[in-house]
Amino acid sequence: MKKTLKTLTSLMLAFGLAACGASSGGSAAPSEKPAQSADAAATAEAQGSGKKIGIILVGDENEGYTYAHMLGIKNAASKLGIADSDIIWKYTIGEDQTCYDAAVDLIENGATLVISNSYGHQSFMQMAATEYPDVTFVADTGDNAWTTGLDNFKNAFTSVYESRYVSGVVAGMKIAELAEKGELVDANFDANGNVKVGYVGAYPYAEVVSGYTAFYLGIKSVYEKVTMYVEYTNSWFDLTGEATVGDDLMSQGCVIIGQHADSTGAPSQLQKNMEDNKYGFTAYSVGYNVSMLDVAPDIALTSASNVWEVFYEYAFNCWLNGENMKTDWTGGYNEGAVEITPLGSAVAEGTEAAVNDVIAKIKSGELHVFDASTFTIGGETPTSMMADVDADFQDDTECLIDGYFHESEFRSAPYFAARIDGIVEETE
Repeated sequence: MKKTLKTLTSLMLAFGLAACGASSGGSAAPSEKPAQSADAAATAEAQGSGKKIGIILVGDENEGYTYAHMLGIKNAASKLGIADSDIIWKYTIGEDQTCYDAAVDLIENGATLVISNSYGHQSFMQMAATEYPDVTFVADTGDNAWTTGLDNFKNAFTSVYESRYVSGVVAGMKIAELAEKGELVDANFDANGNVKVGYVGAYPYAEVVSGYTAFYLGIKSVYEKVTMYVEYTNSWFDLTGEATVGDDLMSQGCVIIGQHADSTGAPSQLQKNMEDNKYGFTAYSVGYNVSMLDVAPDIALTSASNVWEVFYEYAFNCWLNGENMKTDWTGGYNEGAVEITPLGSAVAEGTEAAVNDVIAKIKSGELHVFDASTFTIGGETPTSMMADVDADFQDDTECLIDGYFHESEFRSAPYFAARIDGIVEETE
């Protein structure tokens, strides 16, 4: 659910990305054409036929979240033999009337499938879907497609809470190692002897709450005595703001700092703090979207990440074959739609084996991320958890079934918004 973004050239260096060669709102394929797969011949009919795919992006290649979408689109198109010329790109499109205008322009240029990647695009995509019933519209990370009654309006999101839980296991392993080696300092503990963990959040929305709760539960599955402090930047992408919040959390003694924010700001700041020995201890980073090893080689453990190629391959296949897409698509580890990025050199010994074991249990259904027996709310183990599934701002759907909260099963976008014990939101 992307909201406010700033394009920063420094991120291009951090991520090692290629420029797209298209201006804001322009129509061009990003970078060079990927090599076509052996399946290209099977879909040759779609190429040059006048059928187009329209892509509306809230950012461009300089912003990690959007870049992940771009990469997924390119890889899926290459695999299916879809030509560059059959994809029309719209970059840095705001969450306002310009999104609707972009959608209409794409349709006028032959697009019969239009996909946007930001939550704020949803209402404008729905408006266009109402006016163009023969075109399929997908609002990635959206939450209300199934309530609209529009057969041509869809939502899609990955089950990224699964990879956030796994990244929490990585963090928990590191805390356990630091504790065992006696490398934690007094500042790393709260008054109750819990190790302090920090989290840079964008907004206090269900998507962020679901993610940071999964991260926290992953940590606690390895190391029980932790308290996590969440601070918000009120922006999805703010290099300076994220660096400031990361530094503030470290100043409070947090030894692990995760994030649901799209820049390298926090891990870069933590790396600098380590090099300067600013606080007398090292804080380790768990990032989001992309690996942070380029900017924080000594303290980045891993990042929770989406593999958007899996969704785009599904969507493009439906488009090629004239099939109606699911109203709500989601995919997790079983679909290959989420992952953690390569482990950094600072991870604890045995982390890779622990990660593989947890992923196997998630895939088999042995482990449920939001198992109600693993957390409390107000000191009590929950027996009922109502949530706002139909996006009407009312918690009116029971989601605690068979002992665990069923996240992203009633719709693709997250709706876990409960505040569990052990997590402190610093909202001021």
